[in-house]
Amino acid sequence: MINKLQSPKNLAWHDVRIDGGFWGERQATNRERTIPAVYHQTKITGRLDAWKLDWEPGKQPEPHIFWDSDTAKWMEAVGYSLATHPNPEFERQVDEVINLIEKAQLPDGYANSHFIAVEPENRWRNLRDQHELYCAGHLIEAAVTYSHATGKRKLLDILCRYADHIDSTFGPNDRQKRGYPGHPELELALVRLFRATGEQRYLNLSKYFIDERGQQPHYYHQEALERGEDPLNFWAKTFAYYQAHQPIREQTTLTGHSVRALYLYSGVADIALETGDDVLLDVLHTLWDNLTQHMLYITGGVGSTHTNEGFSFAYDLPNEMAYSETCASIALIYWAQRMFCLDPDSRYLDVIERALYNAMLSGVSYEGSLFFQANPLSSYPNVSPYGHWNSVMTGPHHHRTEWFDVACCPSNLARLVASVGGYFYSVTPTRVYVHLYNQNRSQVLVGGNPVQIEQQTDYPWNGDVHLTITTARPTRFELALRIPHWCHDFRIGLNGVGISREPERGYVVIEREWQTGDTVTVTFAMSIERIVSHPQVRQDAGRVALQRGPIIYCLEEVDNGAALANVSLPSDAQLTYDFDSNLFGGVGTISGDALRADPAQWGGELYLAESVRKIPPTPFTFKAIPYCFWANRQLGEMRVWLLKS
Repeated sequence: MINKLQSPKNLAWHDVRIDGGFWGERQATNRERTIPAVYHQTKITGRLDAWKLDWEPGKQPEPHIFWDSDTAKWMEAVGYSLATHPNPEFERQVDEVINLIEKAQLPDGYANSHFIAVEPENRWRNLRDQHELYCAGHLIEAAVTYSHATGKRKLLDILCRYADHIDSTFGPNDRQKRGYPGHPELELALVRLFRATGEQRYLNLSKYFIDERGQQPHYYHQEALERGEDPLNFWAKTFAYYQAHQPIREQTTLTGHSVRALYLYSGVADIALETGDDVLLDVLHTLWDNLTQHMLYITGGVGSTHTNEGFSFAYDLPNEMAYSETCASIALIYWAQRMFCLDPDSRYLDVIERALYNAMLSGVSYEGSLFFQANPLSSYPNVSPYGHWNSVMTGPHHHRTEWFDVACCPSNLARLVASVGGYFYSVTPTRVYVHLYNQNRSQVLVGGNPVQIEQQTDYPWNGDVHLTITTARPTRFELALRIPHWCHDFRIGLNGVGISREPERGYVVIEREWQTGDTVTVTFAMSIERIVSHPQVRQDAGRVALQRGPIIYCLEEVDNGAALANVSLPSDAQLTYDFDSNLFGGVGTISGDALRADPAQWGGELYLAESVRKIPPTPFTFKAIPYCFWANRQLGEMRVWLLKS
């Protein structure tokens, strides 16, 4: 039974000051390189100036239907960053765009740069494909974040007027359209707006969009008829692509476009929490299990196919042709965090951690200004017959690039990294959950009493975590420390004395009257693990991947030579962990003895009987690096899953 009052509340990003360590470095790069790079690209590609509404055919690029979402996510990233690291230039840039949006907004509240300037006659005529509601959702999220960060209400007021217009346009009443977003996102944004303003109608509208989705007669069918189109002849071929093939409460399997699905289920989780809807929670549990047991990459990536940028079927997890869109891993993080609020269990944070350190972070270069849209688990740039196609569709596989025509991922990644502090803690009236580990200082209210928690750690390279409590007055509460699923052995100390606790739903809980100077130490044993997949994942049969702590490792050609597909890892090979202070500012690496069959010894025949020719494997010492940092050096092969021998 959902009890909103007792459900954990996520500690806001601005209450967590990350002052060093792994995420401190990544946030510094995000501030110094990524956010400026995203601003530069949104500026030179016309996305920001599109709000001037001066587009003329043939004279400048036509504002695209989803440009506003790219602008919005950049503004949101800036808002998150400003809250902890003031930057007058960032603020000036955003305020300049806000002024343009204010001038562009129509008297009825409508605000979309494409449809105002390019095709005003087609407003709200194709919800299935045209991204109007999707863009509105991202603008709302930017407005809520920027208002919290700066105290400035202009953008929030603009988007409240837009939300009011949407609320009057869509709904179950006479003269309202019974539609809903083709690309979900507005659903979760409206809940954020409700929480920021207290306006119940925003929550009601989000709930309407979720409940109406997939109902008959099907809205997308009807609107196609109104446009004079054949409703059965459209590019996606099936409403499953939009997760609109059946009502939400009947869905049991993830289908279609992965980002749309995970944004949608994030909104569904918000509505379940706000309304106490246990039926929705049951649906979400079913969908979560379907994803994590059948369709989730070891990196936390989501979406196996390029054709629909999403899901195919259970256990279909190709490596070289994986789509695993950066935005999908981000959307997964959003959904997982909301699932924890509904069902406080560490399994959701285990997925967040996996995606954060691997699939999501792979989407940006180490130096911060180049991006992947797709994040494959193997790459063969010199031999792939799909090289050109990949470079067009995925960003490309082999080199990160400055920007994309469909540039949803760079700004999305920038806002996630800037707000990562918001995933570290959750609070109930009697408990503080510690989810993630990195140097930080957090300010928490527990039962009305202010508490500071300070972490010191070199996680994820080292499993030692030191927490120090500071309180205004002695305060009784439970401190719940997450024990990651990958950790098979841990030790906990309280004020220098070892204590024994069994995890409860993945958390060790320490209850006491805390006072200033209390310390807790946690030591997670970080062994190198050989990971194998479910036998039905045919692409990984007979293969093994390497993991240490939350980090998934890969081999790159620059360290190991070519022909990585022919590398095998003996079951008795000794594996060694080292910290390489000269690589990417300091990262952990894994090395050991492996075998390689050299293709140069084969000859000209394509196929031969094994009795005719065997290639004796050559021993060599391999070096594996964190997957999130691949493709930052010279062009070459990469592989996560290795043959077992």
